[in-house]
Amino acid sequence: MDKKEKFTFPDLSLVVLIGASGSGKSTFAHKHFLPTEVISSDYCRALVCDDQNSLAATSDAFEVLHFIAAKRLAAGRLTVVDATNVKPEDRKSFVELARQFHCLPVAIVLNMSERVCQDRNEIRTDRRLGHHVAHRQLQNLRRSLRGLEREGFRHVLILSTPEESDAIALDRVPLFNNKKTETGPFDIIGDIHGCYDELTALLEKLGYTRSPAADTSSPERMFIPPAGRKAIFLGDLVDRGPNSSAVLRLVMHMVAEGHALAVPGNHDSKLLRKLHGREVNLTHGIVETLQQLEKESPEFRLTAAKFLDSLVSHYVLDGGRLVVAHAGMKEDMQGRGSGKVRDFALFGETTGEVDEFGLQVRYNWAADYRGPSLVVYGHTPVPEPEWLNRTINIDTGCVFGGRLSALRYPEKEIVSVPALRTYYEPIRPLKSQPATPQLSAQHAHDDLLDLADVTGKRFINTRLQQNITVPEENAMAALEVMSRFAANPKWLIYLPPTMSPTETTRVPGLLEHPAEAFAYYRSEGVPKVICEEKHMGSRAVVVLCRDQSIAQKTFRRHRKISWNLLHPHWSPLLRIAGTRIPIPATPQ
Repeated sequence: MDKKEKFTFPDLSLVVLIGASGSGKSTFAHKHFLPTEVISSDYCRALVCDDQNSLAATSDAFEVLHFIAAKRLAAGRLTVVDATNVKPEDRKSFVELARQFHCLPVAIVLNMSERVCQDRNEIRTDRRLGHHVAHRQLQNLRRSLRGLEREGFRHVLILSTPEESDAIALDRVPLFNNKKTETGPFDIIGDIHGCYDELTALLEKLGYTRSPAADTSSPERMFIPPAGRKAIFLGDLVDRGPNSSAVLRLVMHMVAEGHALAVPGNHDSKLLRKLHGREVNLTHGIVETLQQLEKESPEFRLTAAKFLDSLVSHYVLDGGRLVVAHAGMKEDMQGRGSGKVRDFALFGETTGEVDEFGLQVRYNWAADYRGPSLVVYGHTPVPEPEWLNRTINIDTGCVFGGRLSALRYPEKEIVSVPALRTYYEPIRPLKSQPATPQLSAQHAHDDLLDLADVTGKRFINTRLQQNITVPEENAMAALEVMSRFAANPKWLIYLPPTMSPTETTRVPGLLEHPAEAFAYYRSEGVPKVICEEKHMGSRAVVVLCRDQSIAQKTFRRHRKISWNLLHPHWSPLLRIAGTRIPIPATPQ
């Protein structure tokens, strides 16, 4: 084997070492991986019973091994399993574990000769194995060696001699979706659907300049971004609109020149299957796209197919702070690679229900999203881009007569152009923007309490102190009080200061005594005390607005305020222009 030969695999993988006792798995692992990356079955036996050779502890040891491996994969860490793994049933659970955490299983096989294994076992001081052990393990290994890829291993390396094992170099590479080193700024553009004229208008509005087309026979012109910026296309480049070919040509050119990134949409994926000769349902606008592509050269269609085939499901950018995908991306899928990740990026999730238009109801994954990364997506047309839990949908239905929208990042500014006309009548009508502002998506979900947000031990960052720890028992007590007696904290745009109470006085009949109060503050190092007259009772917070329109504008726009003011048994009042009126449960 050439000494320069490399085995390349993703840096987020579950690497399964396979080989008989004495094949050199532990030595190989020590040479190529960090000690913290390797989980040895022998070490796990020692953890549970202080004897790494105890076969009676095998079941418990592998339970510990799987637990540690799961925790590492959940954290996005490369994990190496050092065990014999010579039977398909031994490896099956590891393939399933890799799939559970949306990472690729990698098999590295040390298929050494029986003589090599026996000689190495002879000189071991930690364990004495009979010759039959390695012989049986090698038989099991070679019986199933050809089926590793069918078992689900995406990358397989087989080393058959000690010389090959010594010469191989392992090369970890980031997944294709890992673009964390690209920090932007970006212009993220929603679903285009063949609306070429609107796309060019939007690019010009974003400050992109036209340049001559690379193909002089084509009437289209290409675009160059402002200095330092890059476009990102969120998929669904084709179908339904009047000029999918021109959109493809423009996007392909910008990506090839390094001016843009693109992720696939479900319509792009469907077109790719058709271009590869597979059967697809000729619905939802693909017929028009195929007719447009028939006017192009065979070379263009081949180039378009290769381009669509090269698109990655989603991208993680700007150090992990930004994620872009056609239909969105849940937190536990971000930066990972599997069939489920790609399906979610293309289609999202459905509830299994069908609406009045006969369309599947899509599950609102963004309502449950709690990740730190900003997720920008499209797929489901909306009248206006809306923020919800650090996600934003910017598909504003251009092909349905809406608008083509872009999110400028990191500015978080929306830039849009109106559709020139309605190119395709949607089955489900694209709702127009109401004259009176309605509750935003964020407001609509602000009243839904997610217990995970308030239970357990919490760490809160404040301006006064770097971190405040709230023990679980305190959080539960505070939640009980707030749910029964207090105002919804989302209304507290201003929290009035209060006085730190002193210790109870020893003077009979009094709760506090001024002399003891001053002595208390003095002992606590407080040099100055401001006194105020205070009557016993509950403190009230009154929200004042100039008029109804100001109230609607302020509290419907403010992401941290809800219309549900108090506990349902209370009688909430809002003072507007000197008149007390009840607040409606849903604004009118």
